[in-house]
Amino acid sequence: MRPLLSPASLKGVLTAAEAAAALAEGFGGGDELPVADGGEGTAEVVFRALGGEWRSAQVADPLGRRVEGRWLVVPDVCAVVEAASAIGLPLLAVDERDPLRASSRGLGQLIVEAIESAPKWLLVGLGGTATVDGGAGLLQVVKALPDTTTALYDVGTRLPDAARLFGPQKGASPDDVRTLERNLRSMTELRPFAELPGSGAAGGLGAALASLGADLVPGAATVLDLIGFDEALVGCDLVVTGEGAVDATTLEGKAPFEVARRAREAGVRCVVFGGRVEVEIEGAETVALSGDPARARADLVELGRALAAGGGSGTPGPYHDLRARPQGDRPPAS
Repeated sequence: MRPLLSPASLKGVLTAAEAAAALAEGFGGGDELPVADGGEGTAEVVFRALGGEWRSAQVADPLGRRVEGRWLVVPDVCAVVEAASAIGLPLLAVDERDPLRASSRGLGQLIVEAIESAPKWLLVGLGGTATVDGGAGLLQVVKALPDTTTALYDVGTRLPDAARLFGPQKGASPDDVRTLERNLRSMTELRPFAELPGSGAAGGLGAALASLGADLVPGAATVLDLIGFDEALVGCDLVVTGEGAVDATTLEGKAPFEVARRAREAGVRCVVFGGRVEVEIEGAETVALSGDPARARADLVELGRALAAGGGSGTPGPYHDLRARPQGDRPPAS
Protein backbone atom coordinates (compact mmCIF):
# COMPACT_ATOMS: atom_id res chain seq x y z
CA MET A 1 0.00 0.00 0.00
CA ARG A 2 1.17 3.51 -0.81
CA PRO A 3 -0.72 5.98 1.40
CA LEU A 4 -0.79 9.75 1.04
CA LEU A 5 -1.14 11.27 4.51
CA SER A 6 -2.76 14.69 4.16
CA PRO A 7 -4.40 15.81 7.40
CA ALA A 8 -5.25 19.38 8.33
CA SER A 9 -4.47 20.67 11.81
CA LEU A 10 -6.37 19.61 14.90
CA LYS A 11 -6.64 23.12 16.27
CA GLY A 12 -4.91 23.57 19.59
CA VAL A 13 -3.97 19.89 19.71
CA LEU A 14 -1.78 18.86 16.75
CA THR A 15 -0.42 20.75 13.79
CA ALA A 16 -1.08 19.26 10.37
CA ALA A 17 2.54 18.09 10.20
CA GLU A 18 2.32 16.45 13.62
CA ALA A 19 -0.88 14.67 12.62
CA ALA A 20 0.75 13.42 9.41
CA ALA A 21 3.77 12.18 11.35
CA ALA A 22 1.53 10.25 13.77
CA LEU A 23 -0.27 8.56 10.89
CA ALA A 24 3.05 7.72 9.25
CA GLU A 25 4.26 6.13 12.47
CA GLY A 26 1.21 3.90 12.49
CA PHE A 27 1.57 2.98 8.83
CA GLY A 28 5.29 2.45 9.16
CA GLY A 29 5.83 4.97 6.36
CA GLY A 30 3.85 6.82 3.72
CA ASP A 31 4.00 10.09 1.86
CA GLU A 32 3.38 12.97 4.26
CA LEU A 33 1.72 16.02 2.69
CA PRO A 34 -0.11 18.06 5.36
CA VAL A 35 -2.83 20.39 4.06
CA ALA A 36 -4.54 23.65 5.02
CA ASP A 37 -7.26 25.94 3.73
CA GLY A 38 -6.24 29.47 4.62
CA GLY A 39 -6.79 29.10 8.34
CA GLU A 40 -4.32 28.41 11.11
CA GLY A 41 -1.19 26.59 9.94
CA THR A 42 -1.43 27.51 6.25
CA ALA A 43 2.02 29.09 6.11
CA GLU A 44 3.56 26.06 7.84
CA VAL A 45 1.98 23.74 5.29
CA VAL A 46 3.37 25.80 2.41
CA PHE A 47 6.78 25.95 4.07
CA ARG A 48 6.87 22.18 4.51
CA ALA A 49 6.07 21.65 0.83
CA LEU A 50 8.03 24.48 -0.80
CA GLY A 51 10.51 25.76 1.76
CA GLY A 52 11.12 29.49 2.08
CA GLU A 53 12.22 32.08 4.61
CA TRP A 54 10.39 33.10 7.76
CA ARG A 55 10.25 36.80 8.56
CA SER A 56 8.78 38.59 11.54
CA ALA A 57 7.73 42.03 12.76
CA GLN A 58 6.32 43.61 15.90
CA VAL A 59 2.64 44.36 15.34
CA ALA A 60 -0.48 44.99 17.42
CA ASP A 61 -2.43 42.05 18.80
CA PRO A 62 -6.26 42.22 18.84
CA LEU A 63 -6.21 44.48 21.91
CA GLY A 64 -3.35 46.69 20.73
CA ARG A 65 -0.51 45.06 22.63
CA ARG A 66 2.77 44.31 20.88
CA VAL A 67 3.16 40.80 19.51
CA GLU A 68 5.61 39.23 17.08
CA GLY A 69 3.81 38.31 13.90
CA ARG A 70 5.53 36.27 11.22
CA TRP A 71 5.02 35.51 7.56
CA LEU A 72 6.61 33.24 4.98
CA VAL A 73 8.47 34.30 1.85
CA VAL A 74 8.94 31.64 -0.84
CA PRO A 75 11.36 33.27 -3.31
CA ASP A 76 9.96 33.75 -6.82
CA VAL A 77 6.66 32.14 -5.74
CA CYS A 78 4.72 33.93 -3.00
CA ALA A 79 4.53 35.43 0.46
CA VAL A 80 2.05 33.92 2.91
CA VAL A 81 0.53 35.98 5.72
CA GLU A 82 -1.82 34.41 8.25
CA ALA A 83 -4.38 36.62 9.99
CA ALA A 84 -4.11 34.45 13.11
CA SER A 85 -0.41 35.26 13.46
CA ALA A 86 -1.23 38.85 14.39
CA ILE A 87 -4.85 38.86 15.57
CA GLY A 88 -5.55 35.23 16.39
CA LEU A 89 -8.04 34.20 19.05
CA PRO A 90 -5.41 32.12 20.90
CA LEU A 91 -3.47 35.34 21.57
CA LEU A 92 -6.16 36.30 24.10
CA ALA A 93 -7.08 34.70 27.39
CA VAL A 94 -10.69 33.55 27.54
CA ASP A 95 -11.68 36.46 29.78
CA GLU A 96 -10.04 38.92 27.34
CA ARG A 97 -12.19 37.98 24.36
CA ASP A 98 -14.18 41.03 23.35
CA PRO A 99 -14.98 41.50 19.65
CA LEU A 100 -16.37 44.97 20.35
CA ARG A 101 -12.81 46.04 21.21
CA ALA A 102 -10.71 43.65 19.13
CA SER A 103 -9.11 45.26 16.09
CA SER A 104 -7.63 43.88 12.88
CA ARG A 105 -5.02 46.66 12.79
CA GLY A 106 -2.18 44.22 13.54
CA LEU A 107 -2.95 42.19 10.44
CA GLY A 108 -2.81 45.38 8.41
CA GLN A 109 0.62 46.11 9.84
CA LEU A 110 1.81 42.60 9.02
CA ILE A 111 0.53 42.89 5.44
CA VAL A 112 2.39 46.20 5.01
CA GLU A 113 5.58 44.49 6.15
CA ALA A 114 5.01 41.62 3.73
CA ILE A 115 4.33 44.00 0.83
CA GLU A 116 7.73 45.59 1.39
CA SER A 117 9.33 42.27 0.44
CA ALA A 118 7.81 42.75 -3.04
CA PRO A 119 6.25 39.30 -3.28
CA LYS A 120 5.38 37.90 -6.69
CA TRP A 121 2.08 36.71 -5.19
CA LEU A 122 0.68 37.74 -1.80
CA LEU A 123 -1.52 35.18 -0.06
CA VAL A 124 -3.46 36.25 3.02
CA GLY A 125 -4.95 33.39 5.02
CA LEU A 126 -8.15 34.20 6.86
CA GLY A 127 -9.43 32.34 9.88
CA GLY A 128 -8.85 31.93 13.58
CA THR A 129 -9.11 35.64 14.41
CA ALA A 130 -10.42 37.34 17.53
CA THR A 131 -12.06 40.11 15.50
CA VAL A 132 -15.44 40.96 14.01
CA ASP A 133 -14.58 44.51 12.94
CA GLY A 134 -15.12 44.11 9.21
CA GLY A 135 -11.44 44.87 8.74
CA ALA A 136 -11.87 48.41 10.08
CA GLY A 137 -8.49 48.30 11.81
CA LEU A 138 -6.79 46.84 8.77
CA LEU A 139 -8.27 49.52 6.49
CA GLN A 140 -6.75 52.22 8.67
CA VAL A 141 -3.29 50.84 7.84
CA VAL A 142 -3.52 49.28 4.38
CA LYS A 143 -4.52 51.69 1.63
CA ALA A 144 -3.60 49.53 -1.37
CA LEU A 145 -2.65 45.95 -2.15
CA PRO A 146 -0.51 44.48 -4.92
CA ASP A 147 -2.53 43.41 -7.95
CA THR A 148 -1.49 39.83 -7.24
CA THR A 149 -3.12 39.56 -3.80
CA THR A 150 -5.31 36.60 -2.94
CA ALA A 151 -7.35 36.27 0.25
CA LEU A 152 -7.99 32.65 1.26
CA TYR A 153 -11.16 31.75 3.15
CA ASP A 154 -11.80 28.39 4.78
CA VAL A 155 -15.60 28.70 4.86
CA GLY A 156 -17.78 30.73 2.51
CA THR A 157 -19.66 32.76 5.13
CA ARG A 158 -21.01 36.05 3.79
CA LEU A 159 -20.69 39.38 5.56
CA PRO A 160 -24.32 39.66 6.81
CA ASP A 161 -23.88 36.38 8.69
CA ALA A 162 -20.43 37.03 10.15
CA ALA A 163 -21.44 38.52 13.50
CA ARG A 164 -24.11 35.90 14.19
CA LEU A 165 -21.91 32.94 13.28
CA PHE A 166 -18.54 34.07 14.60
CA GLY A 167 -19.33 36.60 17.33
CA PRO A 168 -20.27 34.16 20.11
CA GLN A 169 -17.12 32.04 19.74
CA LYS A 170 -15.08 35.24 20.06
CA GLY A 171 -16.77 36.33 23.26
CA ALA A 172 -19.83 38.26 22.04
CA SER A 173 -23.06 38.24 24.02
CA PRO A 174 -26.41 38.32 22.18
CA ASP A 175 -26.50 42.11 22.64
CA ASP A 176 -22.92 42.33 21.38
CA VAL A 177 -23.87 40.36 18.28
CA ARG A 178 -26.61 42.85 17.45
CA THR A 179 -24.15 45.72 17.90
CA LEU A 180 -21.60 43.99 15.68
CA GLU A 181 -24.24 43.46 13.00
CA ARG A 182 -25.08 47.17 13.05
CA ASN A 183 -21.40 48.05 12.87
CA LEU A 184 -20.84 45.84 9.83
CA ARG A 185 -23.95 47.20 8.07
CA SER A 186 -22.69 50.74 8.62
CA MET A 187 -19.43 50.10 6.72
CA THR A 188 -20.53 51.43 3.35
CA GLU A 189 -17.22 50.56 1.70
CA LEU A 190 -17.97 46.86 2.26
CA ARG A 191 -21.50 46.81 0.84
CA PRO A 192 -20.51 46.00 -2.77
CA PHE A 193 -18.72 42.88 -1.51
CA ALA A 194 -21.14 41.74 1.20
CA GLU A 195 -22.62 38.84 -0.76
CA LEU A 196 -19.36 37.39 -2.02
CA PRO A 197 -18.63 33.90 -0.65
CA GLY A 198 -16.04 34.35 2.08
CA SER A 199 -16.80 38.05 2.61
CA GLY A 200 -17.69 37.29 6.22
CA ALA A 201 -14.56 35.23 6.85
CA ALA A 202 -12.52 36.29 9.88
CA GLY A 203 -15.26 38.64 11.04
CA GLY A 204 -15.55 40.49 7.73
CA LEU A 205 -11.88 40.60 6.77
CA GLY A 206 -12.79 38.88 3.51
CA ALA A 207 -14.93 41.83 2.48
CA ALA A 208 -12.31 44.34 3.61
CA LEU A 209 -9.57 42.73 1.53
CA ALA A 210 -11.91 42.41 -1.46
CA SER A 211 -12.62 46.15 -1.16
CA LEU A 212 -8.88 46.74 -1.62
CA GLY A 213 -8.81 44.62 -4.76
CA ALA A 214 -7.82 41.20 -3.43
CA ASP A 215 -9.21 38.09 -5.09
CA LEU A 216 -11.35 36.28 -2.52
CA VAL A 217 -11.09 32.54 -3.14
CA PRO A 218 -11.58 29.18 -1.37
CA GLY A 219 -8.36 28.52 0.47
CA ALA A 220 -8.30 24.73 0.31
CA ALA A 221 -8.22 24.48 -3.48
CA THR A 222 -5.55 27.19 -3.75
CA VAL A 223 -3.30 25.66 -1.10
CA LEU A 224 -3.62 22.13 -2.50
CA ASP A 225 -2.67 23.42 -5.95
CA LEU A 226 0.27 25.35 -4.52
CA ILE A 227 1.73 22.39 -2.62
CA GLY A 228 1.26 19.96 -5.52
CA PHE A 229 -1.41 17.72 -4.04
CA ASP A 230 -2.66 16.36 -7.36
CA GLU A 231 0.85 15.36 -8.40
CA ALA A 232 1.43 13.67 -5.03
CA LEU A 233 -1.83 11.74 -5.43
CA VAL A 234 -0.60 9.98 -8.57
CA GLY A 235 0.33 6.38 -7.77
CA CYS A 236 -1.25 6.39 -4.30
CA ASP A 237 -3.99 3.92 -3.44
CA LEU A 238 -5.16 5.53 -0.19
CA VAL A 239 -5.47 9.09 1.11
CA VAL A 240 -5.96 9.83 4.81
CA THR A 241 -7.14 13.29 5.82
CA GLY A 242 -9.14 14.88 8.63
CA GLU A 243 -9.26 17.59 11.27
CA GLY A 244 -10.37 18.17 14.82
CA ALA A 245 -14.06 18.38 14.01
CA VAL A 246 -15.75 17.05 10.89
CA ASP A 247 -18.97 19.04 10.85
CA ALA A 248 -21.13 21.21 8.61
CA THR A 249 -18.31 23.71 8.10
CA THR A 250 -16.13 20.93 6.70
CA LEU A 251 -18.64 20.49 3.88
CA GLU A 252 -18.30 24.18 2.97
CA GLY A 253 -14.95 23.46 1.38
CA LYS A 254 -12.42 23.06 4.18
CA ALA A 255 -9.21 21.17 3.46
CA PRO A 256 -10.38 17.60 4.27
CA PHE A 257 -13.44 18.07 2.06
CA GLU A 258 -11.29 19.24 -0.85
CA VAL A 259 -8.86 16.35 -0.33
CA ALA A 260 -11.75 13.86 -0.32
CA ARG A 261 -13.27 15.45 -3.44
CA ARG A 262 -10.03 15.20 -5.37
CA ALA A 263 -9.42 11.65 -4.21
CA ARG A 264 -12.92 10.66 -5.31
CA GLU A 265 -12.41 12.21 -8.75
CA ALA A 266 -9.09 10.36 -9.08
CA GLY A 267 -10.65 7.05 -8.01
CA VAL A 268 -8.48 6.81 -4.89
CA ARG A 269 -9.85 5.50 -1.61
CA CYS A 270 -10.11 8.20 1.06
CA VAL A 271 -10.45 7.95 4.84
CA VAL A 272 -11.47 11.07 6.77
CA PHE A 273 -10.95 11.21 10.55
CA GLY A 274 -12.22 13.65 13.15
CA GLY A 275 -11.92 14.04 16.88
CA ARG A 276 -15.60 14.89 16.65
CA VAL A 277 -17.65 13.69 13.70
CA GLU A 278 -21.07 15.16 12.95
CA VAL A 279 -21.31 14.57 9.19
CA GLU A 280 -19.89 12.21 6.59
CA ILE A 281 -18.24 13.22 3.34
CA GLU A 282 -19.57 11.69 0.16
CA GLY A 283 -17.36 8.99 -1.26
CA ALA A 284 -15.08 8.81 1.79
CA GLU A 285 -14.91 6.55 4.83
CA THR A 286 -15.35 8.46 8.07
CA VAL A 287 -13.55 7.55 11.29
CA ALA A 288 -14.40 9.10 14.65
CA LEU A 289 -11.40 9.29 16.97
CA SER A 290 -11.76 9.08 20.74
CA GLY A 291 -12.42 12.81 21.06
CA ASP A 292 -9.87 13.05 23.88
CA PRO A 293 -7.27 15.71 22.96
CA ALA A 294 -4.71 13.99 25.17
CA ARG A 295 -5.09 10.85 23.06
CA ALA A 296 -5.15 12.53 19.64
CA ARG A 297 -1.66 11.50 18.61
CA ALA A 298 -2.10 7.94 19.88
CA ASP A 299 -5.45 7.73 18.09
CA LEU A 300 -3.81 8.63 14.79
CA VAL A 301 -1.00 6.13 15.29
CA GLU A 302 -3.61 3.44 15.95
CA LEU A 303 -5.62 4.51 12.93
CA GLY A 304 -2.55 4.21 10.74
CA ARG A 305 -1.84 0.73 12.09
CA ALA A 306 -5.41 -0.39 11.53
CA LEU A 307 -5.47 0.91 7.96
CA ALA A 308 -2.12 -0.69 7.19
CA ALA A 309 -3.32 -4.01 8.59
CA GLY A 310 -6.59 -3.77 6.66
CA GLY A 311 -4.91 -3.46 3.29
CA GLY A 312 -6.25 -1.46 0.38
CA SER A 313 -9.99 -1.93 0.81
CA GLY A 314 -12.72 -2.05 3.39
CA THR A 315 -13.22 -0.06 6.56
CA PRO A 316 -10.45 0.48 9.10
CA GLY A 317 -11.60 -2.50 11.17
CA PRO A 318 -12.08 -1.94 14.90
CA TYR A 319 -11.10 1.71 14.59
CA HIS A 320 -14.02 2.80 12.43
CA ASP A 321 -15.23 4.54 15.58
CA LEU A 322 -12.58 4.85 18.27
CA ARG A 323 -15.13 6.35 20.65
CA ALA A 324 -17.01 3.07 20.81
CA ARG A 325 -14.14 1.06 22.25
CA PRO A 326 -12.68 1.72 25.74
CA GLN A 327 -8.92 1.97 25.68
CA GLY A 328 -8.45 -1.28 27.56
CA ASP A 329 -10.49 -3.20 24.99
CA ARG A 330 -8.44 -2.11 22.02
CA PRO A 331 -6.33 -4.82 20.43
CA PRO A 332 -2.62 -4.52 21.15
CA ALA A 333 -0.44 -2.73 18.65
CA SER A 334 1.52 -5.00 16.37
